[in-house]
Amino acid sequence: MSKATAVAIFFLIWWVVLFAVLPWGVRSQHEGDAIVPGTDPGAPVLPNLGRKLFWTTLVAGVLFAACYLVYVHRLVTLDGLLAPFGLHD
Repeated sequence: MSKATAVAIFFLIWWVVLFAVLPWGVRSQHEGDAIVPGTDPGAPVLPNLGRKLFWTTLVAGVLFAACYLVYVHRLVTLDGLLAPFGLHD
């Protein structure tokens, strides 16, 4: 796997994980009873983006490492995926 491919795959995993992590611990202004005039009541009180970016990077790194190990050690092959369906040569 080239470095460019590895970076692209990591970026894709990171982006998907970011959307999974964003809702963690979010409290809306409505739930916190601290609605700022002129804002939506569903807006978060404190989004903690720094913490979420940290967790996103950590989780994405673990997932990428697992995918990289599967790729390097050839733990999953095309023949292995097709065999249960009787489609291998």
